[in-house]
This record gives sequence, C-alpha cells and structure tokens, in this order.
Amino acid sequence: MSEPTANDDRSAEKDPSDWVTGDEPATGAQKSYLHTLAREAGEEVPDDITKADASRKIDELQDETGRGQ
Repeated sequence: MSEPTANDDRSAEKDPSDWVTGDEPATGAQKSYLHTLAREAGEEVPDDITKADASRKIDELQDETGRGQ
C-alpha cells in the first residue's frame, strides 16, 4: 500500500473534528446538499447541525446513496 501524496485529495483534507470553525452552524450550501442526500437516503437531519457534523454526515450519505463516487 502506498503513502498518500500531496496530490492525493484525501491527504489534503483536514478531519472535521480539527476544524477551527467546526462548531459553527452548517453553511447554507451544506444544509441544502445534506437535506438532498438525506431525502434520497430516507433519513432526516437536524436543522441545527454544525459544520463538522454536516461534513461527516454528507460523507456518510454520499457513500450510502452512491453520490460520492
């Protein structure tokens, strides 16, 4: 298995729990996309979700719906 390179998108991403603004409310774009994914997955998400939690949930729902491929 090879080490991630600087060109590897995942190696450049910061873990949402390390974000300085992770505890702030999710952005409008995050909420819109998250609600779209949740509707497709038959799930509900709270309106008061944080940026970090929204990012993690988006990743989860993208995997679940096949949109993240």
